[in-house]
Amino acid sequence: MPDLCRDCFHWREEASASNEKPIRCISCHSPRIISHPELGNLTMAHIDCDAFYASVEKRDNPKIQDKPVIIGGGKRGVVSTACYLARLYGVKSAMPMFKALKACPTAVVVKPNMYKYKEEGLKVRAMMQSLTPLVEPLSIDEAFLDLSGTEKLHGHCPAITLAKLIKKIEDEIGITASVGLSYNKSMAKIASDLDKPRGFSVLGHSNTQDFLKEQPVRLIWGVGKSLERQLHQDGLRQIKDLLPYSEEELMKKYGQMGQRMFHFIRGHDGRTVNPKSPTKSISNETTFNEDISDFEELSVVLWRLCENVSSNLKRKKFAAKTINLKLKTGDFRQISRSRKVFSPTQLAEEIYQTTLPLLKEQCNGQRFRLLGVGGSDLVSPDFADPQDLLDPQKEKRKKVEAALDRVRSKLGKDSIQKGRSYRGVTKADNKDNK
Repeated sequence: MPDLCRDCFHWREEASASNEKPIRCISCHSPRIISHPELGNLTMAHIDCDAFYASVEKRDNPKIQDKPVIIGGGKRGVVSTACYLARLYGVKSAMPMFKALKACPTAVVVKPNMYKYKEEGLKVRAMMQSLTPLVEPLSIDEAFLDLSGTEKLHGHCPAITLAKLIKKIEDEIGITASVGLSYNKSMAKIASDLDKPRGFSVLGHSNTQDFLKEQPVRLIWGVGKSLERQLHQDGLRQIKDLLPYSEEELMKKYGQMGQRMFHFIRGHDGRTVNPKSPTKSISNETTFNEDISDFEELSVVLWRLCENVSSNLKRKKFAAKTINLKLKTGDFRQISRSRKVFSPTQLAEEIYQTTLPLLKEQCNGQRFRLLGVGGSDLVSPDFADPQDLLDPQKEKRKKVEAALDRVRSKLGKDSIQKGRSYRGVTKADNKDNK
């Protein structure tokens, strides 16, 4: 069985007499050894930076290096991410901040600096892209890599290439990352979560089935809390409970998701790495300092969010065919509403007029802690906001908005505003999410 030292990159090809993992590297005596019978043949990887935002902040501030760190907003916000020390106290991403601080009162809370995180994330991505053009980003700090055919280029197998990459990220950027190496995307993604932080896990053809069958059904991509409850009610708690069922039986019971489950639990995934994976949606949301129930006050915030979404659609050269409204009540219940527009749009006014009635429907006295707007079903801006004979004023609104955009590009975002931007006084603490 081949093994690889993650510190000195010593590769030992000869088969081991047993399947036991070596305790130390025979070259540098490091305990960080990877062993797997397929280690030299697997080419699909998933790399995920460890507690990325928190790691960047700890790197930049040695005083908090050994302290639990939470990245997030004020007491009304939610946790963006938490370092592994804070996670030991039960702090999780998307947890309300007041719950996180109750669980870990000694935590250092740092406000997110998305510009800095994006800068560091792009550095990591550039390192990935120097190894293979087949890099598919999933977020600012994680990506799939297909290293097929790179052996001659780098002079060694993908496992060694990945180990060297992770060491380079640590040395040059000052953060850590974990690797999952496998034969397809689903298994690589699962593997990268098995040994965090600074992990390197391998799922090959030889061990995937034995690994999967003992896992809970929630591991299956697409199985949320609702479907998990349904599966439990049907007596299906572990993946091995699903294995006796045919594809037809699972589809009959669970629809399209049944087909996905059938292939996933057998380790099948035919998806390829797509370096140009399309943007699926563009959105903006805000969490309020205090819950708001008043429709007029909410509509002011709604307009500002619509302008932000419109600006991002134009900047990224997209138009949206579907407009989405997101609300979160004071008791953290989420409400989502969507409406398709007659023609794809980039205009703030069109997004506002689409979401305003959706918002009004929900304003029945309940209080909201979060409001969000988004555009999805994205297409080329070439199809955006055509003339409409049934709406002769649309072309005028389009020209007015274009004039506002020109002024803002020269004098700044807040240099000119519509009157509805100032109607009432809001309690919002706006933060861009996407």
